[in-house]
Amino acid sequence: MEIHEVELENPEHLNAIVGQTHFIKTAEDLYEALVNAVPGIQFGLAFCEASGQCLVRAEGTDAALKDLAARNALRIGAGHSFVLFLRNAFPINVLRAIREVPEVVGLFAATSNPLTVVVGETARGRGILGIVDGESAKDVESTAQVAERRALVRKFGYKL
Repeated sequence: MEIHEVELENPEHLNAIVGQTHFIKTAEDLYEALVNAVPGIQFGLAFCEASGQCLVRAEGTDAALKDLAARNALRIGAGHSFVLFLRNAFPINVLRAIREVPEVVGLFAATSNPLTVVVGETARGRGILGIVDGESAKDVESTAQVAERRALVRKFGYKL
């Protein structure tokens, strides 16, 4: 097996979600889930087929985001994987809706950090082995940093 590191192309540092599904209808079902989850959402998503023509299927409400998702999905090339880029929404707004799509098997990442997709390649094809999300931890937060984090979460509208 060969192992590849695929850096997610994300020049605008948009929120990206990478996941795995199991059915050709994924692109349509994710589209429907997303537009119903957040009014005015802008997104592009792409899904890699794992059999037949093995095409990248792309959907979305924004042509540039749709193209960005398709380029990234093709570079990853792992069957039944999907890549989604969001504008006017955050992962926390759509993750529940995505998880409720019957064919979604799992999610690897939901982040605006730099993202590396670790891909294994065999004679049969490619699969996502894991994700490197952002940078390595450098220290344990201090009491002051805990207070800062909690203040930020409250600013987002969550109670602690």
